[in-house]
Amino acid sequence: MNPAPVDVVVIGAGQAGLSAAYHLVRRGFVSSERATAADQTYVVLDANGGPGGAWQHRWASLKMATVNGIHELPGFAVPPADAQAASRDALPPYFAAYERKFGLDVRRPVRVAAVRRHGDDRLVVETDAGVWAARYVINATGTWTRPFWPHYPGQSRFHGRQLHVADFVSAEQFAGKRVVIVGAGVSAVQLLDEISHVAETFWVTRREPDWSDKAFDIPARVAAIAGVEDRVRRGLPPGSVISVTGMHWTPWARAAQARGVLVRHPMFTSIEENGVRMPDGSLVQADVILWATGFRPALDHLAPLHLRTPEGGIRVANTRATDEPRLFLIGYGPSQSTIGANRAGREAVRAIVADREPLAA
Repeated sequence: MNPAPVDVVVIGAGQAGLSAAYHLVRRGFVSSERATAADQTYVVLDANGGPGGAWQHRWASLKMATVNGIHELPGFAVPPADAQAASRDALPPYFAAYERKFGLDVRRPVRVAAVRRHGDDRLVVETDAGVWAARYVINATGTWTRPFWPHYPGQSRFHGRQLHVADFVSAEQFAGKRVVIVGAGVSAVQLLDEISHVAETFWVTRREPDWSDKAFDIPARVAAIAGVEDRVRRGLPPGSVISVTGMHWTPWARAAQARGVLVRHPMFTSIEENGVRMPDGSLVQADVILWATGFRPALDHLAPLHLRTPEGGIRVANTRATDEPRLFLIGYGPSQSTIGANRAGREAVRAIVADREPLAA
């Protein structure tokens, strides 16, 4: 199959991918299906069956009142929504309306298998729906499809149920059970608060959370982004914002504290048939282990480019892969937040346009 030529392929149609597509259209790029020979072209490839990015996969009890850090897509405000509406019901229609409003060329479902070098001026994007030969690739695949499961001794022996936050449906499925919740992030505390209403909970983290009474204001956000940006520039795995800023008191954290369930225990040393073995040798009985241990960037399709450093990251500066300048990574590292993804999409497109302008002169 001959690759279809295109100037820019955007992989992923979540917040970052749609932001990039918006800025491409604003800069005069045209859908590869409607282009003439003189046009600069783009296409967006999305693995999901419908619009909404990762929001369509969130658990039903994650309400608009408790979602963390929603930010509108560029040029189109999020419409008013009931604070008690499920985010997975309220936000995908907003994404769908955004695609329609700006006439974005999103192909779905299209799963990208590999991105490879092809000569001196193209990257080949191989998918289950065809092959594209792109001058640039903007990767915006996020993290939701790669939940991180730590490995602990005895994990396979556990007789109860183990699941990741990505598999969580509702607290009711744990009613009357004892649930060990693992993790120190926002999702861990949200679900601890929710599950503790119907089940006995036992919360463990590797380190004592560093709680902060300060609002997550602009200086805190800037410090967090700068720390993660330095890591990806050096080719280190991005790490989390919480590791830089600490945990901030949220309404659900306060609610859990008020009910006496926000009690942190040290990480267990092993998993046994009926529970977890603690550092002091005691056995904590458990029916369920819920891993709220975060996600990793979904970048396996980039493996043929051989960009991984020995430390496990990809070197990125200002959204651009240092070792493959035709590739941009957005929604990665410092741009993982919704507002950061918007800015990264704009920055990547700006760099592509700056590259292309001398060719058009």
